[in-house]
Amino acid sequence: MIKNKGKNMIKKRRLISDKRIHRLKVQGYSGHSGVELSALAFGNRFAYVTCLTFLIIGVASENLPILIAMSIIAFGGIILPFHPFDYIYNYVLRRMLNKPKLPSRSKQLKFACTLATLWIIATAYLFYAGLTIAGYVLGSLLISVAFLVSTTDFCIPSMIYNLIFKIKV
Repeated sequence: MIKNKGKNMIKKRRLISDKRIHRLKVQGYSGHSGVELSALAFGNRFAYVTCLTFLIIGVASENLPILIAMSIIAFGGIILPFHPFDYIYNYVLRRMLNKPKLPSRSKQLKFACTLATLWIIATAYLFYAGLTIAGYVLGSLLISVAFLVSTTDFCIPSMIYNLIFKIKV
């Protein structure tokens, strides 16, 4: 937003909406201010959008190697401090875009990666076993959840985690 104060032009950083800030806090970023979350918002979605893209390709084409690779990547999101695609963002893209480094992934997002790993493996198995319709149904549900977090920051697995462990945001 740009405000005109006489001859001086003051440029202010635009914050993302309060709803979106709340959704990011639900994902475990409760220790960050609205300004910090606004700066991190694009980078936070990078892993989601990248995963979503490969999941769509893998499910639509019943491609087992892509689905297995995505399950390994999702598993990396559990055991590594950062999601594997966060490393690409932090060490390559953010420098080109002049953005801040993403923090390590929260417990909520590691829980989401756990669910995603199991869900992708189950989807791949259904395709492998010749249960194509079931594979498409399960894969489509996973794509829907990934699409939701990629476009709105509404993360159902994070909400489940917070409900199980009674975390209030």
